[in-house]
Amino acid sequence: MSRRNRKQVFTNVEVIDAGAKGKVVAKAPDGKVIFLPNAVPGDVVDVQTFKKRKAYYEGKATVFHKLSDKRTVPVCEHFGTCGGCKWQHMGYEHQLYFKQKEVTNNLTRIGHVELPEVTPILGCKEPYFYRNKMEFSFSDSRWLTLEEIQSDRDLGDKNALGFHIPGMWDKILDIKKCHLQADPSNAIRNAVKQFAIDKGLEFFNTRNQTGLLRTMMIRTSTTGDVMLLIQFFKDDKVKRELLLDYIAESFPEITSLQYVINEKANDTIYDQEVICYKGNDHIFEEMEGLRFKINAKSFYQTNSEQAYELYKITRAFAGLTGNELVYDLYTGTGTIAQFVAKQAKKVVGVEAVPDAITAAKENAQLNGINNVDFYVGDMKTVFNTEFINTHGQPDIIITDPPRDGMHKDVVNQILNISPEKIVYVSCNSATQARDLALMDALYKVAKTQAVDMFPQTHHVENVVLLERRK
Repeated sequence: MSRRNRKQVFTNVEVIDAGAKGKVVAKAPDGKVIFLPNAVPGDVVDVQTFKKRKAYYEGKATVFHKLSDKRTVPVCEHFGTCGGCKWQHMGYEHQLYFKQKEVTNNLTRIGHVELPEVTPILGCKEPYFYRNKMEFSFSDSRWLTLEEIQSDRDLGDKNALGFHIPGMWDKILDIKKCHLQADPSNAIRNAVKQFAIDKGLEFFNTRNQTGLLRTMMIRTSTTGDVMLLIQFFKDDKVKRELLLDYIAESFPEITSLQYVINEKANDTIYDQEVICYKGNDHIFEEMEGLRFKINAKSFYQTNSEQAYELYKITRAFAGLTGNELVYDLYTGTGTIAQFVAKQAKKVVGVEAVPDAITAAKENAQLNGINNVDFYVGDMKTVFNTEFINTHGQPDIIITDPPRDGMHKDVVNQILNISPEKIVYVSCNSATQARDLALMDALYKVAKTQAVDMFPQTHHVENVVLLERRK
């Protein structure tokens, strides 16, 4: 083994902080940082390292000498194997503390911006069963735990319907109960799995590209709608209708039952035809009387209740009076644009994904909103001087870019336009901080508010109000 990756053991190390990507931080005796995936700040542990870099180690806690008072008992039996809820062993109030700390540190250390008094993070009222969309994968060779592998007992059925093991594209953990999506999600998943086994419907094998059942997506909404989409690998009408008829009969609450026949190598459905078997080809979500039509391929915030809180903060930061021209960059399906439209003179939304803009226009028409216009194109090219001359000088820009943040050309164009206010919504405060640094000479941070959209994980949204310096 190379010297660079030589394993080391450190004993009685205190975990001192939470770091990026859900890992926690300890200090090695030589002063280097150690990143760990399986501990909580306040734990005292022995660490086995498996990677050494110039400034840090990566390792795993192997012995726990003292357990942190920030710990709590995970509610999920799959915690530690499933990678979906990495912070479930940390009390929710402590999760919020470390999310707030990460946002503040990123803005000050990466962005080097001066912050006003930081508004406390907005926690989620429901720290479990908050997701409105879940995707599960079928497998004919489920992931076995080390205990199962070493045991002599009959392991029984090898089929799985659950989640990918982190970092392993072909390994699926069978899930008995997931605490992220409310019922009927668990009931549907478990019933579908058992029926498929009983009827001999073949579960997919990713490596061999064999089997019938590939994936299952469940979407729910606050209106009570339920969408179920089954992805089949082969076009087998008899078996397909056997399963879909069973689902429709067993779960009449499903308002949209759809399927895809996907014979290609990957599971993405965005280039596939979605076929409606029973019910509608969409569900609806509602927010302040606005109705948003969501189909199988639509993007919508996966935490409906907290999305409403996020949008209210965004609207409040904008401080609209009814006279403003607002640009909504990276508008997606236009939810924010429509949410703020009744308090603005006009809203112009821009988005790179054509299907999203089609949905935005359809929803605006559905809601009778006449003061929004949506345009499709790559942000760094379409958002140019000609676009501004055509659609007007915005008083306020709302921007909600993807995790990578805004392209530097987009930042430069915003600076050229120089609106009075910018409301920057971000799912990655590190790239948000980088962009804020580029605008710091012209704009000051007037307000900042973190919003927890994803309890039990390290992910956090942040909203910043920028005001032009006088």
